[in-house]
Amino acid sequence: MAKRLFTAQAQSFTAQATAATLTNATYMGIQGGASTQIVDVLEILVSGFASASTVAGFVFCPASTAPTTPTALASPNSDGPLVANATALATVVTTYVAAGTGPQASASTSVPKLNLGMNAFGGIIRWNAAPTQQIQLIGNTATTGSFLLFNSSTGGGSTASANAHIMYEPY
Repeated sequence: MAKRLFTAQAQSFTAQATAATLTNATYMGIQGGASTQIVDVLEILVSGFASASTVAGFVFCPASTAPTTPTALASPNSDGPLVANATALATVVTTYVAAGTGPQASASTSVPKLNLGMNAFGGIIRWNAAPTQQIQLIGNTATTGSFLLFNSSTGGGSTASANAHIMYEPY
């Protein structure tokens, strides 16, 4: 158990409708590595670098459809432990920005949805969980164990260039 940091750099977070199959390289996905794994999401940070004022309606929510064949991260994206000499995980969490078939964000009214709206023209949004207030992924299936950070056109967002990270701790 060690805190980890999943980072996506220079993403073009194209605004997409909730419940649509998300386009590769426009979202960040995190999914438990096993059916019983618990993952605490501790922090989400998005920093915009759009060249003009742009509304970004970022949302962190469960996937209603999990991805098929998530693609391994490639530079400049990364996922690593916050402590350099941390022990390797027995069950590895899947982090991805692309997949064979992309995930779909849940449109359900009974799931948690964290709203992270901001101006992508130099704006920064940082959500940091208070103790016992973290979002928990449980397992590795849609709605409980697979979550997405994306720019929601349903939430009023338009295409935004940004860097982002998700700090998490798997158990």
